Amino acid sequence: MLARIRAFFAIAEVLEVETPTCCISGNTDPTIESLTTCFTGPNYPNGVTLYLHTSPEFSMKRLLAAGSGPIYQICHVYRNGELGIKHHPEFSMLEWYRPNFSYHQLMDEVADLIKTVATKPIMQQRLTYRELFEKYLQLNPYNSNLKQLRNRAIEIGINGAEHLDLQDIDSWLDLLLTHSIQPQLPNDNMLFVYDYPESQATGAYVRSGFPSIAERFELYLGNMEIANGYTELGDATEQERRFKADLITRQKRNLPPVPIDHNLLKYLQIGLPACAGVAIGLDRLLMWLIGAQHIEQVLASSQLRGA
Repeated sequence: MLARIRAFFAIAEVLEVETPTCCISGNTDPTIESLTTCFTGPNYPNGVTLYLHTSPEFSMKRLLAAGSGPIYQICHVYRNGELGIKHHPEFSMLEWYRPNFSYHQLMDEVADLIKTVATKPIMQQRLTYRELFEKYLQLNPYNSNLKQLRNRAIEIGINGAEHLDLQDIDSWLDLLLTHSIQPQLPNDNMLFVYDYPESQATGAYVRSGFPSIAERFELYLGNMEIANGYTELGDATEQERRFKADLITRQKRNLPPVPIDHNLLKYLQIGLPACAGVAIGLDRLLMWLIGAQHIEQVLASSQLRGA
């Protein structure tokens, strides 16, 4: 699989790069927790916290701003608190960036890559975030309130939904997506879901309108989400605002604060080329390719299982 991926990008003339795994700043996203380590070398007698990257995104964007052109990276990334059938605290990620690509062009390239590494026929489908919810749950995610979403979760029989006290719309939408829609997705299908609510933009550019739309997509192979991509946000001021909003949310949830990546902001001020980027979980991709039911079936070893 890795050989086919590298051959794919060699033909496409996309440069393979390496970026640091340990960083002085972390991921502010309230839904992601970083693993940390402590450096106690020269100039740091009391030690300094280093964050193991949850994605190479910020470092790769600095390369883009410095004029690298199209780039990709295959690396291990780390996320605390994630362990289960499809989750592991250390996993393999493929991430790449395409200057002058729209997010629709990048979806085309992702589809080409999946077809290159797959050994079985795949049907391809694209639905907007709104179309997905309308098709599977008969509701519009943009005009549904908390009560309506909660009632829909109870109505379709999501276990324990009647006792949940989720305080925001996105949490209910995520619950409905993961517990009702995903299990219904056909196994041999490549589904791109795109045009997300502005509140779920993460690092995506937001297109003005009513409602405002984040130019973001996710890829599902069968019922497994394996990729997240978007038109990259290049505005340093807006990126800093989102970082600070994340920190406020983290404080409200009693989560530890995370240092903002000020180096990224400096490079965004220099100028990020118009581009689209995407990250793919390679362990999950391999799970889908061979029909594995648990992520540990595609890991050479797992420290947490002692093998």
